Amino acid sequence: MNLEHLAKTDAPFPVVGIAASAGGLEAFTDLIRHLPTDTGMAFVLIQHLSPDYESLLSEILSRFTEMPVSQVQDQMVVEPNQIYVIPPNAQMTLVDGIFNLAPRQKIQGHYAPGDVFFGSLAVDRGNKAIAVVLSGMDGDGSQGVKAVKEAGGVTFAQCEATARFDRMPNTAVATGSVDFVLPPQTIATELTKLSRSPYLHRSEAIEIQIVQESPQPGDALETILALLRTTTGIDFTLYKPTTIARRMQRRMLLYKFESLKDYAQYLQKHPAEVQALYEEILIHVTSFFRDPETFEQLKTQVLPTLSQNKMASTSIRIWVAGCSTGEEVYSIAICLLEFFSDRATMPPIQIFATDISEAALNKARAGFYLKNQLGGVSPARLNRFFVPISGGYQISSNLRELCVFARHNLGSDPPFSNLDLISCLDFGQKELFA
Repeated sequence: MNLEHLAKTDAPFPVVGIAASAGGLEAFTDLIRHLPTDTGMAFVLIQHLSPDYESLLSEILSRFTEMPVSQVQDQMVVEPNQIYVIPPNAQMTLVDGIFNLAPRQKIQGHYAPGDVFFGSLAVDRGNKAIAVVLSGMDGDGSQGVKAVKEAGGVTFAQCEATARFDRMPNTAVATGSVDFVLPPQTIATELTKLSRSPYLHRSEAIEIQIVQESPQPGDALETILALLRTTTGIDFTLYKPTTIARRMQRRMLLYKFESLKDYAQYLQKHPAEVQALYEEILIHVTSFFRDPETFEQLKTQVLPTLSQNKMASTSIRIWVAGCSTGEEVYSIAICLLEFFSDRATMPPIQIFATDISEAALNKARAGFYLKNQLGGVSPARLNRFFVPISGGYQISSNLRELCVFARHNLGSDPPFSNLDLISCLDFGQKELFA
């Protein structure tokens, strides 16, 4: 699911989702006691609460702030300048500004209420979604911050030095999707600054301006595109205007710029930000077996056809275009090994995986993924194709040996030839071409 296309661009006010577990209450109180009461934001605490006891969390938090604090009830409407607390034993989402409660459910063997809420927050608030991950002992929230960043929102994590239990914020930081790693008090300061930014409240107008205006010689947009082209070698003039606009908006919000001209001037003086914008435009949205029905069709319809006329010595050649950080590539490789596992012979397999981002390719080549990045992987596949190592899992060597990762620009480089299958599942096309 591409959240960038689903996320709203006209949400009335920002909502800050805050995920916390062990040690999170102390961090959260330190955060809210430094917030003014008129930010215009709503604050939603997703705390891991015992299902066996009545929660007194809202009463406790009321001692540290003058903002109203309430435990969420089903179908409650979110309002600005208020604090909301998830009830015990609940899974919560935000849809059209209304809280929806359901019994909590395990994901990959553990509860992840932060990820669930952040995912809905990303769609409901778009660039006005803000995710914060505080102290905790699991990895909840790490997938959610990726969703919020993809939708154009802003993400925070508590710094290791101040977190009583640092696994939860550190796991979020490890995804590469956290914008600020700070103590709770400083997170409150940054949230206050964001709330005062006029850009946050008129971002739709800026996006329309960027999308509708063609870059003209000497103007800010042309300057930014020229800097990207010179620094990275990639011409973004024919790239999706809405994506470019939203990625620029996000960077401008982080740096508190109020005009595209100011941002262009900053880019001219800071080459590292040009590279950061480049990676931001190429934000990598992928997961293992992201579209289960497509992978099932691959095994039941496509691979039987491909193998029907293949000699034992003839290679099956597959090209995965826009492979991002490799999840799609390895998912296809797993399907191939499973398909041929009950056959007498397996032909040589070559999977060429390409992307424009060298950073994404490096992650793909390493084949290392955190446990909560394996949501689409069944326990049987995890045992067969992954090797547990400190902090996560690595793709098994026999699987990695099938895959060759290389940088490739679809806009200018020639395509691969003599192919049996082309996959564009993560490139936004969701297609298999056999």
